[in-house]
Amino acid sequence: MATNWRLSTFNGVLIASYFIPAWTIAALKIWISPVSGLFDRANIAPGMFISDHLSSTVLQTVRFAWLLALGKFIVVAFFLVFLVLMLRETARRKGGCDEALGFALLLGGIISMGSLLAASTVGELEAVRLHASETLALIGAAIVLVIDAPRRNGQAAPAEIADATLHRTLSHS
Repeated sequence: MATNWRLSTFNGVLIASYFIPAWTIAALKIWISPVSGLFDRANIAPGMFISDHLSSTVLQTVRFAWLLALGKFIVVAFFLVFLVLMLRETARRKGGCDEALGFALLLGGIISMGSLLAASTVGELEAVRLHASETLALIGAAIVLVIDAPRRNGQAAPAEIADATLHRTLSHS
């Protein structure tokens, strides 16, 4: 069973194993106490940006906190859908679980990049480090997902095309 895992599937499982608990805890803190949860370490940069630079009221800050928590819950839900679909061998081989992983990576990347930009604007160095590492992990996983796409209708994988081209070039030399 372990021999039919693609690199993007294995990488997606590793990324999901970080983001599911980390973002669930951050979103639950917002859900329990919106203002206090927004100024928690994982959410402080967007919270400070909204309250300081946009001069929002408390109600607007609470609405933004709920929207941020909803976005994080949606990313977590798509990571969970990916993990459930990944358990089926046919979905894993044909890339049937890639759509859920791709959507989680896209939406998570947007949220994390926005938090990174907010952290750099407000000058929170620890938040910049946190969101930069999350953004890089999501972008790296998205690149692996695109490169490691399963073959469809007899098409060769990009790595096989590059190997064949290199072989032809070296054989003509």
